[in-house]
Amino acid sequence: MMAKRTMTAEVANPLVKAEAHVQSFRQARRARRLELVQDYVELVADLIDDGGEARQIDIAARLGVAQPTVAKMLKRLAEEGLIAQRPYRGVFLTDAGKMLARESRRRHQIVQSFLCALGISPETARIDAEGIEHHVSAETLEAFKGFAKARRNSDEPELDSGHMRIVGAKGQT
Repeated sequence: MMAKRTMTAEVANPLVKAEAHVQSFRQARRARRLELVQDYVELVADLIDDGGEARQIDIAARLGVAQPTVAKMLKRLAEEGLIAQRPYRGVFLTDAGKMLARESRRRHQIVQSFLCALGISPETARIDAEGIEHHVSAETLEAFKGFAKARRNSDEPELDSGHMRIVGAKGQT
């Protein structure tokens, strides 16, 4: 009995109440379901911004997946009203898709900026932000944003608000 008390006393975070646990796992499951959708629409927007079109083959190459996997996801995105596909053309975002892509890009930018403010290299911050952006609450995201803003000074890199690239203090890449 004594050993159990000692072990319990050493635990930094005791087991939370069941309802709190449920809420945490619900949020994580919801984020996982939305993660792929957000990644796809953000990539489609980036491809269109960069080259004027988003083709299935380019999406597959950038995500490192097979074209049938992309085709299946694009069908889902079309059913959800986020994209439109035209035969022998490409993939286009609907207004809802554009809105989701902007929001996803904004979340990524905030997380990446926060990680850079912590001293993480821009490349590692970009990679790590790719997963984190989907799983943080609005409250945490605002805290990240405030922290990054407070830590930023004129000599530190700042993320360009329109794209996912690092720019210098004077706006030069």
